[in-house]
Amino acid sequence: MDSEASNTDTFIHSGVISKITGDSVIVSLEQNIHCESCRAKASCGISESNTKDIEIQNPNESFNVNETVTVVLKKTLGLKAVFWAYVFPFILMFASLVLTSLFLKEWLAGLVSLFILIPYYLTLYLLKNTLKSAFKISIIKT
Repeated sequence: MDSEASNTDTFIHSGVISKITGDSVIVSLEQNIHCESCRAKASCGISESNTKDIEIQNPNESFNVNETVTVVLKKTLGLKAVFWAYVFPFILMFASLVLTSLFLKEWLAGLVSLFILIPYYLTLYLLKNTLKSAFKISIIKT
């Protein structure tokens, strides 16, 4: 299975279509033997387990189950995902801690800053269809 940076802004992984439902295709990416020597394995996430399933919405072509395909992942998608999943919640939590510590006791400010994450992640969950369209992954027949 190829796992290489085709150019400076994309990663390419080969996989097999495991399921087709409606307008989405689920591709199984198997562990790559080349992941051990890859420079980007820490940010990729593919090297951490044996198989990963990726759901791809609205593919341009028609595919069949058990067909070998190539999955193209843009590096910018990973940076966006890290921002929305980790960086922005940290900024939100830290800002709420600083602001609430001006008006409340420290322990209560800490609880408020932790509980502020519940509506944030709930909002992300409710916007999951919008986020799926923003985080496009493309597949190509091989």
